[in-house]
Amino acid sequence: MSNTITKAVIPAAGLGTRMLPIARAIPKEMLPIVDRPALSYLVEEAAASGITDILIITGRGKGAIEDYFDYSPEYDAKLIASGKQALVDELHSVCHLANISFIRQKETRGLGHAVSCARTFVGNDHFVVMYGDDIIFSNVPATRQLIDAYHRYGLGAAAVKAVPEELVCRYCSLKAEPIPGSDRDWHVTDMIEKPRPEQIWTNLSILGRVLLPADIFDILDRTPPGAGGEIQLTDAMRTLAQRDGMTAVDFEGTRFDLGSKLGLMMANVTRAAEHPEIGEEFRAFLREFAGTL
Repeated sequence: MSNTITKAVIPAAGLGTRMLPIARAIPKEMLPIVDRPALSYLVEEAAASGITDILIITGRGKGAIEDYFDYSPEYDAKLIASGKQALVDELHSVCHLANISFIRQKETRGLGHAVSCARTFVGNDHFVVMYGDDIIFSNVPATRQLIDAYHRYGLGAAAVKAVPEELVCRYCSLKAEPIPGSDRDWHVTDMIEKPRPEQIWTNLSILGRVLLPADIFDILDRTPPGAGGEIQLTDAMRTLAQRDGMTAVDFEGTRFDLGSKLGLMMANVTRAAEHPEIGEEFRAFLREFAGTL
């Protein structure tokens, strides 16, 4: 077992009911942020963090995900005939960001169950789980920030942010203390999914990324259904935190909830405003449009 983190798991099997009606026809992970699907940003973040092997957990009707990370001979032929080899090379580069594998979650029984599908892929290694609904724009990739925290403390790690207290019940609450000498790291000894108000320890909630040891799979095997009647990854991580402790990293960056219409639009506006091709004109449009509100 190596201390080098090279594997990531991206659960992407959910139905995306918050994104209906479009989610009936297009996997929510393939909805665009400007000119690339949301999922591409997760894969690019993983690769930029040193991840070499990625398992994407899909479900029925999600074939477009696999197609995106494959060559497109019809596009290649058309572009080459038009003298656009550079664009062909750009499209091919997406397919080589990492060694990308796919497996189907046969039943949608919660995030914990989805992660358990990755047992064979992970083996005995530590690995990162990148939540398919969460896009994080940051200077240092959020996954890299977790890997660095693992190297500092040798514990499983979770990317967190302080959320408004009235929203903690939608996420989770961590029992955590600041780590001396750090302004971003916390030591976690307990956590609870979707807490009632009297169960809230802090307003730190896990948002989008966790780094876990392989023995999380044995814990998941013993974890009963929790909130929503599903196998909750947070419940398994709670056992891990109580047993070994975990690190919470108040990550640098901005997180967008791509499982919501508002989050998708906010991510699009943010990325479009700095896009090298359309950014200048889009910013001018925004200034003009803002004056009509």
